[in-house]
Parts: sequence; C-alpha cells; structure tokens
Amino acid sequence: MTLLPKTAFALMIASTAAADPAGMRDLSFDAPHHGRPVTGAIYYPAAGGGSAETYAENPVFIGMPILKDAKMAEGKHPLVLLSHGMGGHIRSLGWLSTALADSGAIVVAVNHPNSTWGDFDLAEGLKHWTRTQDVRLALDTVLADPELNGRIDPARIMAAGFSYGGWTALSLGGLNGNHAGYVAHCETYGEASSHCADLLHGNAGLEDVSEAQWNGDYSDARITSVFAMDPGLIWGITEEDAAGLTGDVTLMSFGEGDSRLLATDFDIAGLPTVVPQADITRISPAAHFSVLPLCKPQGAAILKEENDDPVCTDPEGTDRAVVHARIIATMVGKLGL
Repeated sequence: MTLLPKTAFALMIASTAAADPAGMRDLSFDAPHHGRPVTGAIYYPAAGGGSAETYAENPVFIGMPILKDAKMAEGKHPLVLLSHGMGGHIRSLGWLSTALADSGAIVVAVNHPNSTWGDFDLAEGLKHWTRTQDVRLALDTVLADPELNGRIDPARIMAAGFSYGGWTALSLGGLNGNHAGYVAHCETYGEASSHCADLLHGNAGLEDVSEAQWNGDYSDARITSVFAMDPGLIWGITEEDAAGLTGDVTLMSFGEGDSRLLATDFDIAGLPTVVPQADITRISPAAHFSVLPLCKPQGAAILKEENDDPVCTDPEGTDRAVVHARIIATMVGKLGL
C-alpha cells in the first residue's frame, strides 16, 4: 500500500468531520463553438443555507454530501478549472471537486460536449481544442459574476484534469499538440494503446482532424498552474511544443508496469524530458480507473453484467480511498490551502 503524508490522513479525517459539506451550484453558458449551451457545476466552501443532498450517487458509485445552492464562504479562494476524461462526466470527479471545496477552493467543472457520458461523438470529441474553449468560457462566466469574482484569488487559478482532461489542462497551460507525433504513436502501438484502439474501432481517423488546429496554441494567460493526472494525447511532444508551457506543472501517474495505461504513460512517451519543470508524483499500486469514484460492493458485478469497463477493479493491494486522499493532499498543497 502506498504510504501517505500525514496531511493526507488529516484531510480524510477533516472531510468527515467538517461542519458543512461543500456547496454546489449548477452552471450553464452559451458555447458558440458547439452551437449549444455547455452545462456544469461550481463547488465551493459553504457558509450555511442550501439543501442537503447526496451527490453523484448511483448503483455503482458511492456519492458524497453537498449543500445545493448554499451560501459561499467569505474571503479569497483559489480556483480550480477541472476537466473530466473521455466519456466521463463532472460526477466522475465529484469526489475530488467536493473535497477541494471542503478544503477551501472553488472548483468549476463542465461536461464537455461530444466527449461526455451520454453526449458522446468520437470523431467530434477528438477535436481537443474545443475542450479548452469550454473551460475558457466557463472561466469568463464565473469572472463575470460579481459575487464569484470577488471570491476568486487571481494568483491561484489552476487548470486540472484527468486523462483526456489532463491534456485539456496542459493545453490551457501552454502545451501544444503534435499531430504527427500522435499519428506515429498509433501506428507504432495500434490496439495496445487504448485510445488508438477506440479510434480504430470507432472509424474515427486522426487523418480527418485538422493538423493546424491539433497543433495550435490554446493557452490562457489567466492560468497560473497545471495539474494533469494520467494525461492523454501526450505522445510525440517535442521541446518546441512545450516551449510555452507554464512553469508550475504537476504530472501524476497511476500504477506501474502492466497496471499503467499505455495511452497515458507519460514516462514511456518521454514527456518529462521535454517538460523538465514538472513536479512528478507516481502513485502505485493503482490504475488509471482508480481516479474514478469509490465503488459500492456490487459495483464491479453490475459493470461486468453490462459489459462495461472494469472501472471498479483496481490492482491487488490498492486502496482507492488512499489513492484519492493522496490526490487531494497533493492538490491542496499545490493550491496553498
């Protein structure tokens, strides 16, 4: 089992002993690049009021308590712009959003059109730059709100994400894509790389994607730090692609050897070499899906029956709650909470 710093255990205890759970508000804004609205949520430290609910509960995953539409705590808070993975949802990282809010951060998360559970189009979702546009508009929206603007510390605006969302965060921080490098990755590894396999089976070709748009600069000067967990699309990145990346970058991986997901294995991809400023944290035993919510006892059986991904199955010796605590503790430290 991975040993945690004392702060991680303290966070686990504090989260269960908190006087008020995190507050949560719904978020929606127009997105001209999609031709339809984008929805999401804002999570924040609560100061009373609101209605007590259990958030993101379903037959597979354990939910967490929130105060819907509660008052927001006074003071300036760091802001985390959180991006989910391919086929994920804001609820997929709800445990993280609420834990960060409990710790004093404001978290803004959106459901990315075309790459969200229940709203999925593999070919359209491959246009990764639209996700940075989603997040940028979400940031514009919260900064335009007088109450929220007054609660946000502009010196602590973190772009964070998991898997495909990890790439979104890196892109917002100034890392450019490399279309030729990613095509070469899929030609080399084929079905061994899960994302390449998905593209092959889904008849969604990388050659159909605009190389100029894939390789574009989608950085946002308001972003002060990046936190990328098992980021996708990181193959073939060069020093030139990384030249504009912010200096405050954290890369986090899950698992080792066969338990590491090849598509997001930034070590084999050589990303640390071209991003030498990155602070790297490796968590093992764990796996890519260990970042998803805690599973109910019957969760794995339900997913097996539905022929779904084994997202409740972790490598032997993994304690998913401990993995989550490590993620929370690392992010809280980076945010200065």
